[in-house]
Amino acid sequence: MTETKKPRPDAQPRLRRQPQQARSRARVEAILGAADRLLSQEGYEALTMRRIAEDAGVPVGSIYQFYPDKGAVVDALGRRYLEAFASAIDELVERAVEGELTDLVGTMVDVYSELFRSQPGGMALWAGRHLSPELARADEASNALIAEGLRRIVEHLTGVPGGERARRATRMVVWAANAVLHEVFKGEGEPDLETVDELKRMLNCYWEDLSGRLTAEEG
Repeated sequence: MTETKKPRPDAQPRLRRQPQQARSRARVEAILGAADRLLSQEGYEALTMRRIAEDAGVPVGSIYQFYPDKGAVVDALGRRYLEAFASAIDELVERAVEGELTDLVGTMVDVYSELFRSQPGGMALWAGRHLSPELARADEASNALIAEGLRRIVEHLTGVPGGERARRATRMVVWAANAVLHEVFKGEGEPDLETVDELKRMLNCYWEDLSGRLTAEEG
């Protein structure tokens, strides 16, 4: 069966101009890296163009060459986070098709836990819900994309076209995992990894029940 993929959330930041030269690309990376650090360490309120410039070690005017305002910098960061999540589900689908995904729940939770852990600025951004309408819509599209990829994995592993039941179930898994992982990784200090283990136990129970129901209905 040919799969029709949903459109990916737009990963292009709201740039005034695209960095063409290596020096310009490096400057944009420095700007976004500084914004990520400020978000994670001091929060959204501390994020100003001047503070970003100081942390990045660049003139404040050079930021305005690429981003018209603070909101554009935040959008660029947010879209970068979402692209990483979308790429992760693509890789998991590929591993499932190649027969390399022997522990669906454990692998999925580990992959996304690492993304949450490695993006403290993103966690601060989402925890405070400082999202533009465009970024909020991209977030919804990203969750839908992940749920669709997970549905493809479920149907491949069970050998059953799950239809609406599988679509509903994978949406619920994404919502539940998102909520738990946001709680685990949103604060300072070491995350509570025992809660991540509990998430795996919960989702494994649901996965066993769902795969049983899908195969029973097919039979």
